[in-house]
Amino acid sequence: MAIFKTLLVIVQVLSALGVIALVLLQHGKGADVGAAFGSGASGSLFGASGSANFLSRTTAVLASLFFVCTLGLTLLGNYKPTASLGVMGAAQQPTPASAPAGASAPAAAAASAPAGPAVPK
Repeated sequence: MAIFKTLLVIVQVLSALGVIALVLLQHGKGADVGAAFGSGASGSLFGASGSANFLSRTTAVLASLFFVCTLGLTLLGNYKPTASLGVMGAAQQPTPASAPAGASAPAAAAASAPAGPAVPK
């Protein structure tokens, strides 16, 4: 289970970094970081509007992957395994530790005494 959690954390961090990079590369209304790297050029690898579609779709996929990893980590964090029923199927209950004989004798005597006032006979 620990390996699966570690794998989910790694995928979550990589998808978060990918989303950050892709959001910064997208062409906005003004001159932003995407224009500095040439993503706004019409002669790019993906064509005039192809890069915007490719970047936005890739960002959506990575964001979805990020949310799925976050949900998975939340569910794994709240997972509590149930107690084993043992070989025979009966639940094994631990026996309480016994107190020293001197300390438990007055408590046992007080518990067995009648609750009402003592009446002489």
